[in-house]
Amino acid sequence: MYTYKYPHPAVTSDCIVLAKADAGQLSILLIRRKHEPCKGEWAFPGGFMNIDETAEDAAVRELAEETGVVIDSKQLRQVGAYTEVDRDPRERVITIAHVVVLDEMPAARGADDADSAQWFLVGHLPPLAFDHGRILADALRIVNDCRKDVQ
Repeated sequence: MYTYKYPHPAVTSDCIVLAKADAGQLSILLIRRKHEPCKGEWAFPGGFMNIDETAEDAAVRELAEETGVVIDSKQLRQVGAYTEVDRDPRERVITIAHVVVLDEMPAARGADDADSAQWFLVGHLPPLAFDHGRILADALRIVNDCRKDVQ
């Protein structure tokens, strides 16, 4: 086995799940974190990638594990990679964020690393853990640009 003299960052994959709500508004599915860091805070479903999966597969797996919501990885659109050095207090973590817009809000329940899962109107969100506020702003920009292209 080859060993590297340079430390490797951990990689996570987050899933921003939006759904159409009343009057054309968007809702977002968030989980309440069960463990530190940010225990009790609201965040996107997501987590560490396994060595044998793509970022998209990790996002789909984590979404299903933490909320019970099942989607196909082909529905995802990559928002970007977030690489700030101190974005996670546990270790050096890079996240790859994905967004999906669903036609309806499927039932969700908190499981695995999530105490609970809940839908929120995008305009009425609780404070978000980590740098998820910044990531959400980027995802909404992408979704809004796509909506303009369709109209």
